[in-house]
Amino acid sequence: MKNYIKNIIKFSLAIIALVFISSCEDYLDREDESIVSEEEAFKNFTNFQGYTEELYHCIPNFTNAYWTNSWNWGDDEIESTARDFHFINKIENGNFWGWQHEFDGWDAGWMNRNDASTNDPNDERMSKDLWTLGWYGIRKANLGLANMDRLTDATQEEKDLIRGQLLFFRGWFHFQFIQYFGGLPYINEVLPSDEQLQLPRLSYHEAAELAAQDFRAAADLLPVDWDETDAGSATLGKNQLRINKIMALGYLGKNYLWAASPLMNQESTGSATYNTSYAQKSAEAFAELLNLTESVEADYSLVPFSDYHLNFYTSGQNWQIPGSTEAIFRGPYFGAHGSTYGTAKQYQPSPILTDGDVKFLPTANYVDFYGMANGLPIDDITQPDPESGYDPEYPWKDRDPRFYNDIVYDGVRTVQGSMPADEEFNRYANLFTDGSYRNIRTGSRTGYMLYKFIPMTANKYDEGYGYGNSLNIHLPWMRLSDVYLMYAEAAAQAYGSPTGQVSGYSKTAVDAINFVRDRAGVGHVADEYLGSLDAFMTEMRRERAVELAFERHRFNDLRRWLLLTESPYTLKKSVEFDRAGELNTDDPSQNRVLNLREEIILERNFSSKHYWLPLKNVDVNMYLEFSQNPGW
Repeated sequence: MKNYIKNIIKFSLAIIALVFISSCEDYLDREDESIVSEEEAFKNFTNFQGYTEELYHCIPNFTNAYWTNSWNWGDDEIESTARDFHFINKIENGNFWGWQHEFDGWDAGWMNRNDASTNDPNDERMSKDLWTLGWYGIRKANLGLANMDRLTDATQEEKDLIRGQLLFFRGWFHFQFIQYFGGLPYINEVLPSDEQLQLPRLSYHEAAELAAQDFRAAADLLPVDWDETDAGSATLGKNQLRINKIMALGYLGKNYLWAASPLMNQESTGSATYNTSYAQKSAEAFAELLNLTESVEADYSLVPFSDYHLNFYTSGQNWQIPGSTEAIFRGPYFGAHGSTYGTAKQYQPSPILTDGDVKFLPTANYVDFYGMANGLPIDDITQPDPESGYDPEYPWKDRDPRFYNDIVYDGVRTVQGSMPADEEFNRYANLFTDGSYRNIRTGSRTGYMLYKFIPMTANKYDEGYGYGNSLNIHLPWMRLSDVYLMYAEAAAQAYGSPTGQVSGYSKTAVDAINFVRDRAGVGHVADEYLGSLDAFMTEMRRERAVELAFERHRFNDLRRWLLLTESPYTLKKSVEFDRAGELNTDDPSQNRVLNLREEIILERNFSSKHYWLPLKNVDVNMYLEFSQNPGW
């Protein structure tokens, strides 16, 4: 990864041409002697690629944006009470203005920062944001596209690579904006810096159509693998993060699926249902992608479950970026060492296993989505369906294997090495009601802990985090299992059935879900969920909740499904119980409990306005046609 970053810096010499072209002090301010002419900046592939490389550094690093990091804003996670500056706490109170730096005194969020920049190599992870650098990236992409005719010293392959990257980033930044804010102006030309902006807001569908055009064109121009191109041979083996056909197809499909979803369809047409036309286009894009990956033409595949953690973190591998063969879209970053030192601590009780007072805990109601190994859901932990095999006296027994991978529950051994004698009782997670791990300020508020992104040794006794241990946490924006599940949703909605299927692709909607489950050894979708589209959708949503748990998807999923304001998705709960006897330390899943129940910690009072984030007042006051979102 360090070599990759060095390569980016080497190619970035031509970035300063931006100021000369734009004549806009709002974007960058450079000394006259540092300005490169347009002819030099764009004359050949090396220079133009250097200009383009800065777009990669406009991608926000949501995993490591601050010392501790909040990116799960749905019903999935709750923060300890010691601090309240993260955006999640503002969301709990219905204050969605909190994404803006004007309402974040700590500047801890990744969506907007007071001084966002791509030019801070010392602490780049804390210098990124979506709002500032997204608009900057759109302008930069448009400037590059407007100067493609200056790329004269280049092969057709090199011209296609440059144009494909620029189109992808223009589409990607617009897509990120509209999924949070609804339809916006789609900027696909270089706007004069000295004229008043007058572009009206588009509908969601209108903006999504333009993004789709950019993603489709990018997919047609870009290779499956840069290593297989002449231009990519100069950076052979270091091209994993470069935009390719698979990434463009992935976001083409996602853009169409979001446009098909009830919230976005309602914004554009007034109908709070799925748009089958967009769902079909989505399924077709995903099918095109999956045909490439399954034919091994594209080097992407699901990581074996034994290596599932490689999607999210690596350890002892000299800062190798996580993702392995499954990550489709990631951003480059510096400062991994310090960020993981802080991020690793945000999931464990303090001072028992680590220090720091900001902790993020999985809610008990969300953990309930992790069903049984046989593939059946639990539904109600106190009155479960007997068919599922769930037993309230043995609530940790025979669960979905992903439950044991992601969640630490009562009795799990959290410390592997030696401990002081007076701390020995904390070797196993005391998560029962009033247990030592239960602390609303700096421990678990919910009776569970999240270990999906850290190894079990990431504590002060085993010293599996911090300086010298090469623990590197970095979540992808999109991974292959996500694509399978998005295909399942799109195909089912497009063709009105769990067996919906794109012609020319081998898998039906339910096949795609079962394929993901097979990796973890989970039972297939039961027949009772295959009789109707509505029944299937409940399992599809549950599967998405489990497979993509805590990876930043839930908030947007609840929004686009029009479930954010609906109970039980407004609730955050804890699990309460007593131990029935001595711990089975060899297999904590066999431990018996008494008085199992769930209690509401928090109920979020949302209204329809909370389906879209509010735009900045300074922006909506620029001109009449750029209106604020309803209710804000």
